[in-house]
Amino acid sequence: MQKIKSLLSRFAGIIRKLPENRMLFLLALIVGAGSGLAAVLLKRAIHFVAWILKGWFNTPAESFLYIIYPGIGMLIALLFVRYVIKDNIGHGVTKVLLALSKNDSKIKPHNTWSSIFASSVTIGFGGSVGAEAPIVYTGAAIGSNVARALGLSYKHMTILLGCGAAGAVAGIFKAPLAGVLFTLEILLFNISMTSVLPLLVSAVTATTVSYLLLGGNVVFSNTIEAFKFTNIPFYILLGIITGFISLYFIRMTLSMEDKISSIKKPFKRWAISAISLGLLIFLFPPLFGEGYDSLSALLNNNTRDSIGPSIFDSLFEYEWFVPAFFTAVIIFKVWAMSFTNAGGGVGGTFGPTLFIGGVAGFVLARIINLSGIYVVPEANFALVGMAGLMAGVMQAPLTAIFLIAEMTGGYILFMPLIITSAISFATIRSFESYSIYTKRIAKKGDLLTHDSDQAVLTLLKTSDLIEKDFTRIAPDKTLGDLVDILRTSKRNIFPVVDSGHKLCGIILLDDIRQIMFDSEKYDSVIVSQLMKEPETYVYESDKMEEVMRKFEVTATWNLPVLDSKNNYKGFVSKSKIFSAYREQLQKVSHD
Repeated sequence: MQKIKSLLSRFAGIIRKLPENRMLFLLALIVGAGSGLAAVLLKRAIHFVAWILKGWFNTPAESFLYIIYPGIGMLIALLFVRYVIKDNIGHGVTKVLLALSKNDSKIKPHNTWSSIFASSVTIGFGGSVGAEAPIVYTGAAIGSNVARALGLSYKHMTILLGCGAAGAVAGIFKAPLAGVLFTLEILLFNISMTSVLPLLVSAVTATTVSYLLLGGNVVFSNTIEAFKFTNIPFYILLGIITGFISLYFIRMTLSMEDKISSIKKPFKRWAISAISLGLLIFLFPPLFGEGYDSLSALLNNNTRDSIGPSIFDSLFEYEWFVPAFFTAVIIFKVWAMSFTNAGGGVGGTFGPTLFIGGVAGFVLARIINLSGIYVVPEANFALVGMAGLMAGVMQAPLTAIFLIAEMTGGYILFMPLIITSAISFATIRSFESYSIYTKRIAKKGDLLTHDSDQAVLTLLKTSDLIEKDFTRIAPDKTLGDLVDILRTSKRNIFPVVDSGHKLCGIILLDDIRQIMFDSEKYDSVIVSQLMKEPETYVYESDKMEEVMRKFEVTATWNLPVLDSKNNYKGFVSKSKIFSAYREQLQKVSHD
């Protein structure tokens, strides 16, 4: 072990001596290879678990197991998370955003493998979530921990974290450009063009690893029909529809997860979620697992195979029942995903987004075709629907466009992908400013955004800006004691603090100028008679947006700071904030 540490230390020393560009290029290769291997491992693990269980679902008579298995997978994941790693690893992309915003891009070492195990069990047993968010978390953790092991700066750690995320997306979808765009659109802000090269290197490396180990087939193999300009109105309609479905997706997901999470007992929460999820999958088999097998069948015009064994078999002879059935699948996929995540499973919303978008495109195309108004290619609409929903839910239209193009192995649908994604994005932005990943943390003020001003404010921490050189005075002291303090103080504000460190009030120099030279009052006037209540208080935990709001409301330049127990800590000033803001802005712009 000592020899290994010595070798690692020597390697770290060599790496740090390299020029910055070469160092990042080499580390991007390493992180990309690691992320690609992680993506392959996760896909293999999910398929292995599903393969073991698959034989039990051959006939409708055995479909009762749909009720049992998802709950078992969720329980295993719950026990693993609760008693083995003892950490919350759900919603991987959101966790990466929080690491960027609050934790200096540092992600715990166990995240390099824990999400792989938990999500493979969750999804393999039938949990209705996606594997993409866990693998993004894993890839980002690989990049972050490589940088930490080498003792690199925050800037380089952030770039390597992004390399890991880009490699993870590229590896699991075999889509290098989509991996880079995902990182730029969703994770990183104000990244310089020189930092894009490591992302590209990592994404290409991860894709190469994926191709070598999984073969050269694209994720969704199907026959794509040539794009017709006469179909443009229907693609515009699909964009509007996917935009509104995105709105439903975001709001229903957050609402359901909050309600389920309000159940404090974890095993009661698991039981309710497991039973609910099992019943939904029993009624709608396409909700089982990621749903990619069902989606692939739809893309290849095998509608009946996409449904699987169902209690509604006799109804599928009616043509209009098919779109009605899949409309219900769209609605309840969000429920199934929420039950899986809130009940203890580990998975993401990335996969369900693609699934629902594909089904939505199919449903629209099938309705158009059944109506006899016009004939459109259902597979094309399913693929474009995937991009439309992704552009709306994740608010990442470029990633959506290029991901679907790369996943299908061609750019035949480039025009409709652009049209539908743009319309969907414009539709959702009329109602929601944040994506599924950022909405919850944005409310807490923890989100870094592509807006430089907002990003810099988020980076500033109140606790780091407290000024403590204000001379305290006890409330029972006299005016004479206060005058003695004035002789040596460089401040014009004096906090009145009792023996229990509680702030009783403040004294402003301007308020006592008229009596401070009246020596006859030095012994008769008490400090508690001179102090006044501050306009408001700032707490150490306050976000900088809240602090600036308090300054604006009170029109003051200094405000006292209290800790969580209401003990006095010092003051925060506008001037100090402005100075820190300028320094941080220069740093962000330079990086």
